[in-house]
Amino acid sequence: MKYNFLGNTGLVVSELCFGTMTFGGKGYWEAIGKVQQQEVNDLMKTVVDSGINFIDTANVYSYGESEKLLGQSIKDVGINRNELVIATKVRGRMSESKNYVGLSRYHIFQSVDESLQRLQMDHIDILYVHGVDPKTPVEETMRALNDIVLSGKVRYIAVCNWPAWMVMKAIGTAEKYGWNKFVGLQYYYSLAGRDIEREIVPLAGDQNLAIMPWSPLAGGFLSGKYTRNNETAGDSRRDSFDFPPVNKEKAYDIIDVIADVGKRYNVSAAQIALAWVRQQKGITSTIIGAKNPDQLHDNISSTELTLSTDDLKRIDEISALPREYPGWMVERQSADRELK
Repeated sequence: MKYNFLGNTGLVVSELCFGTMTFGGKGYWEAIGKVQQQEVNDLMKTVVDSGINFIDTANVYSYGESEKLLGQSIKDVGINRNELVIATKVRGRMSESKNYVGLSRYHIFQSVDESLQRLQMDHIDILYVHGVDPKTPVEETMRALNDIVLSGKVRYIAVCNWPAWMVMKAIGTAEKYGWNKFVGLQYYYSLAGRDIEREIVPLAGDQNLAIMPWSPLAGGFLSGKYTRNNETAGDSRRDSFDFPPVNKEKAYDIIDVIADVGKRYNVSAAQIALAWVRQQKGITSTIIGAKNPDQLHDNISSTELTLSTDDLKRIDEISALPREYPGWMVERQSADRELK
């Protein structure tokens, strides 16, 4: 396992991050996973033994059950909490109460206190805002995030799923007032969904922000279980929860290529897809999830694989984004600034 600095900080995290969305299976989240305490303990032991020190959860995963199971597993397995970097999130609705949702100061403080109780911890290492709250001003959110860091309950703040312009507005607001700024970005990124390469990846490079891709296997679609001749897997969340959205015809072309490449390396298509994400510019830690030890071991093994330049090129070509404006115009007009 290799380790990287988290953006413009001195914090070191493993190149894989273990995601806990499969923990609990309460309500809506049952389609994603129903892993219970003993299985959670077994997975966490494997995670730590592999060298992964970065764990990702969210208050909304199984409506708090994921955080509870994670916190208890750290005690059950006897893991030193101070050897881990624990991330959780705020934004999602946690009850029918009017204020149990969003990125208001009220909900951020309330949510952090309740997450800490469920995790059985006294601080959160990274708190992500989990999405856009169109009703709360960015200024209110950033002030609240700064104050929650100053309280000692949170060490760093980061962001998921915001458009690039809003992230930059938040960074500018924080810089203006001398508040704590985002240190990282958690966004969907896979061979079947390279959209962040248009705006988010350049933003991360410019602002020295870490990128933590979620769903690098496109919700299991790139696991190797799906082909044109096998559109259901029988044991994958995609069969009942078809998310994140993908262009399936294009994805099948990608699967054909990564399956072929995988045969030459004698590894699964999933390992090829994970290795590709890990080797992309700006990627700090790729989030993996698992419902059983076999999945987890296979995903972790992807860190032992380094794709050749030719293989990367072949995979890039089949998965490339279509060119869009103004990107192609920027590229065209930049040509006359190259020194001959």
